[in-house]
Amino acid sequence: MAVRMKCVVLLALVLCYTMQVVVTQPTGNNKIRERGLSPEEEERRAKEEDWRRREETSEDERRHRRRREEEEEEEEEEEEEERERRKPPTPKPEPYGPGGRGEEEMFMLKESKKVISTEAGEMKVVRGYGGRLLDNNAPLHIGFITMEPRSLFIPQYLDSSLILFVRRGEAKIGMIYDDELGERKLKMGDVYRIPAGSTFYIVNTGETQRLHIICSIDPSQGLGFGTFQSFFVGGGANPVSVLAGFDAETLSTAFNVSIGELKDFMTGQDAGPIIYADATHTPSIWASFMKLKGEERLEDLKMAPGPDEAIKKEPKRSWFNMIYSLLGTENKKGEGKGDTRTRTGSTPDSYNIFDNNPSFKNSYGWSIAVDKDEYHPLKKSDIGIYLVNLTAGSMMAPHINPMATEYGIVLSGVGTIQVVFPNGTSAMNTKVKEGDVFWIPRYFPFCQIASRSGSFVFFGFTTSAHRTRPQFLVGATSILKTMQGPELATAFGLTEDRFYEIVDAQREAIILPSPSAAVPGEEGQQSKENGSESIEQANNILQVEKVPKFIRSLGTEMIMGFE
Repeated sequence: MAVRMKCVVLLALVLCYTMQVVVTQPTGNNKIRERGLSPEEEERRAKEEDWRRREETSEDERRHRRRREEEEEEEEEEEEEERERRKPPTPKPEPYGPGGRGEEEMFMLKESKKVISTEAGEMKVVRGYGGRLLDNNAPLHIGFITMEPRSLFIPQYLDSSLILFVRRGEAKIGMIYDDELGERKLKMGDVYRIPAGSTFYIVNTGETQRLHIICSIDPSQGLGFGTFQSFFVGGGANPVSVLAGFDAETLSTAFNVSIGELKDFMTGQDAGPIIYADATHTPSIWASFMKLKGEERLEDLKMAPGPDEAIKKEPKRSWFNMIYSLLGTENKKGEGKGDTRTRTGSTPDSYNIFDNNPSFKNSYGWSIAVDKDEYHPLKKSDIGIYLVNLTAGSMMAPHINPMATEYGIVLSGVGTIQVVFPNGTSAMNTKVKEGDVFWIPRYFPFCQIASRSGSFVFFGFTTSAHRTRPQFLVGATSILKTMQGPELATAFGLTEDRFYEIVDAQREAIILPSPSAAVPGEEGQQSKENGSESIEQANNILQVEKVPKFIRSLGTEMIMGFE
């Protein structure tokens, strides 16, 4: 009994001790305080603990979100695969059928700008694309100049070289060449080069006919300010002459005239870059100068006072003294005092594209190609020229230009341009009409097809002055004809006999007839009729009416001025 009581008492003591320990056990905060931590440190550690908990929660949420996104992506991929499985297969083009329409206007140049617009004329520029960019050079731009009868494109120089083609009318080009003023008369079909930096002017010498010029603009030597940059030597209030940038005292001394005379001279022209040069319109010093005949103009220049003579003459003479200075016709060394004789300089010859025989001609059309061997100035610009006339329904056979990019301008008629990508798919298959501008990248296969309603005439430039030697893919002189053999037959998966049968079926070369141009039983008559269309008749196609509409399809967006 006593032992039992001792056990009970001992158990009670142990229980009491245990309860006391639990009650007096210090909490976490008490532990921190027992370690001697400050309240700031306690707050900092509490914040860290809270931040760790939040980070763990955020990381869980991110993992959950990534899993959800991955699941959604997998579902979308499965749905896309299911749609692809259900989609009917795209039929491949038949070997004998067209490869599709392609991009309707992928190689059409539609970005045009009206850079000059006056009562006497205008100039529009179609911006080039690719071309020389693909040949590690700047792309060509195409310019269209129209001038009213008896008008003047005032003296200027450009940061780009021009190749002019007179589409309609007659013109006179004045240019400083070898430090002398030379003039060259141009007629329809003439080609003429104006180098970058050469001061020139253009006069429409026609009495009733507008002058139409198509030109290539080669910006390879340009400043990079837009398509090209004009520096007007002549001018006044509009356009402003480059001389206006110098102060009055400098110009007065340079011209050897009074500041009053200089003011009249520098502000008398405000009609724009293209002005009338006859007495029926508002007169100007430039118009008065251009009204004179060549001999009279040079005589007036001769009568201009020299630098050592008194300048106080009648105003007319002071004007021509300034023109004399602007044109750069200075006294020759060794000549006597006051000897201001002006000699007529010789400029490079022009080249008429209609004067020579076609490069190729058959019953279905003709083509003319001009390179540096025919017209030497083209060598300096490294630009070639071509003109093609296709009779109704005929085509220029599919071919490639292995040396240059081509730019084309439709002069008359309606046709179709087809261009093919390197992978054998259609790049462009579109109709073109008068005024449209297109370009063909180097190496790309292409062909031009005339409509059945009439002939199709187009003119253009190439980015090489060398003889391009196009390689034709179809026809009597084609690559297939030249390479025909078992290797090529095998490449097409045909027997040699079948391959020869197909390749030899076309007996014409370069310009091919269409079914409408070669109807069985009427081929001879068709050939005779088509062959009667000569280059002289092509001239009539280009000439049309005396005052025609300038251009009809250069694009809808016209932007004034340069970039």
